[in-house]
Amino acid sequence: MINKISRNFLRLKRHARLRKKLSGNAELPRLSVFRSLRHIYVQLVDDTVGHTLLSASSLEKGFETGLTMTEKAKKVGSVLAMRMKEKGLDRLVFDRGGYKYHGRIAALADSLREAGIQF
Repeated sequence: MINKISRNFLRLKRHARLRKKLSGNAELPRLSVFRSLRHIYVQLVDDTVGHTLLSASSLEKGFETGLTMTEKAKKVGSVLAMRMKEKGLDRLVFDRGGYKYHGRIAALADSLREAGIQF
């Protein structure tokens, strides 16, 4: 019988490798991304104290049904950028969570950059 390693386990290994190098603080928080089959979740984390500063997801009220996954990711990025500007933040460290930088992850990053957030 073939023992197949799950994709999520491999993603978590990639994420652990990334997290060795990435860290956020109060001035330069880390943007943590999680992607499920239907939704996308992002958090701004201050790793020095272990607190979540801001968060956004496609489960929040105001998201229309019928959007594609990429459109949801773009909207989550614009909502997070708006919240960041309200708090006075304009820079972050992007933690892609072990996912490839394409599709929803790239759309999220592009919408943040369009809103004036620097990586």
